[in-house]
Amino acid sequence: MANAEQLKALMRSHNSGDDEHFRAVAMQIAAHAARVGNNQLAEELRDLVDRARRTQTPVASHRAVPIARPSGDLAGLVTASYPDTRLPEMVLAEKISDRLREVVSQYRQRDLLRSHGLQPKRKLLLVGPPGCGKTMSASAVAGECGLPLMFVQLHSLITKYMGETAAKLHLVFDAMVQTRGVYLFDEFDAIGSHRDTRNDVGEIRRVLNSFLQFLERDDSESIIIAATNFAGMLDNALFRRFDDIISYGLPTPTMARNLIRNRLTVFDINTIQWKVVLAAGRNLSHAEITHACEDSARNAVLAGNKTISTESLARSLRDRNMAAHRRETKGQPRQ
Repeated sequence: MANAEQLKALMRSHNSGDDEHFRAVAMQIAAHAARVGNNQLAEELRDLVDRARRTQTPVASHRAVPIARPSGDLAGLVTASYPDTRLPEMVLAEKISDRLREVVSQYRQRDLLRSHGLQPKRKLLLVGPPGCGKTMSASAVAGECGLPLMFVQLHSLITKYMGETAAKLHLVFDAMVQTRGVYLFDEFDAIGSHRDTRNDVGEIRRVLNSFLQFLERDDSESIIIAATNFAGMLDNALFRRFDDIISYGLPTPTMARNLIRNRLTVFDINTIQWKVVLAAGRNLSHAEITHACEDSARNAVLAGNKTISTESLARSLRDRNMAAHRRETKGQPRQ
């Protein structure tokens, strides 16, 4: 059956007239029903969703998104994928979810906005610690919008030759016009750091200046997402170039509990002592909690158990916390 978050997501999408999001949540409920053995409900829900898609009248006519296969010089700079991640599947703070849904809604209704002289939000800066959902959010936005996720390879973009990096950057922004997609610049601080940084080199300053110019001039229909773990390193001029800046943080106890429930949905966790488990997972990121759940799940499967015990899960979470602490003492960030 649908959980409370899914029911709320269904109502929000219904109230906002967001049919695609409504169907995405329904498919998530169908997938959960299939996992717990309720195949009849899963099949009926899928049939209803398919029927709704076939009978829906398109709101507006948009150009089709071509299959993204970067070629030539672009092939080494961008990798393309078609994510099936959806926002209802993510455990995020409500404010973050709302702002991401706003971006998706505005993208779907961009023609309506433009007919009133308005532009949709499509240039986002995501900031926050590692493992808190920034990259996955980009995948979810792409999945919700039916767009390819175009992952910009910064290690291929930045070279030691004067002018070459800016030329490659120009290729990427040209691609945004030719192929609609969600273009993700992950670890963006590699090119977005302060232009007056003492140890900076002239080429990186030129790259940042070029990026600022390209971003300012871009009028494509693509969505541009930059993500960084180090907002304090970014040049101040960047912040006013983005339509929205979304800050991520470590999960709250409620979010951690929901994340654990989602990851261990096929196991019996009714005996979990949440106070013990949440204490063991304090200060862990979304990604670290997910990995701990997977560690505990693997142990359960190999032991032939269908139940996840408090001891097993708490031990996995404590192990992750200890590993993170060791990395921090060596000056390495959490993953």
